[in-house]
Amino acid sequence: FKKRYKVSRPASGRLPGNYAGRSLDKESELVLCLDSRGECMGCAGIEVETIKKLDGYDGSFRAPLMSNLAIGRQFRRKGLAEDLVSAAESIARKEWGYDECYLYVEKRNSPAVKLYKKLGYKVLWEDDTATTLLPKENGRVANGQTTIVCMKKRLGAGLLGMFS
Repeated sequence: FKKRYKVSRPASGRLPGNYAGRSLDKESELVLCLDSRGECMGCAGIEVETIKKLDGYDGSFRAPLMSNLAIGRQFRRKGLAEDLVSAAESIARKEWGYDECYLYVEKRNSPAVKLYKKLGYKVLWEDDTATTLLPKENGRVANGQTTIVCMKKRLGAGLLGMFS
């Protein structure tokens, strides 16, 4: 990732300010990919967050949650999404010591679901009671129904991780 795309970070290794308004003591990182002009080509967030089980048992646990993977339209279909996912996973594994990574994605976002499955993520559960903001014709947004999919990947296990 760092060899293919220029990534700018301050000497501290962290981006300035609080990522998504979170406190500084929280494990969170925003991975940016910038072109040679400093234009953002894409980004992905990774943070340790509470993950719900939704498997028929009450409970939750803390683990790395990847979020907000976004690639500029003109930079799509060039492998950048895979590189950003890999960079986020590397932070979770190598810097924070986790062996699993989770994400939430809207089920109707089939290109993203397909990408994550290709990269080894497995569906854990679906929540069809979730809501999301939907754009309206007048430029406003309104709450709408959606189905959220929770996916999980074992990190650092090579091919074996794709089967567990």
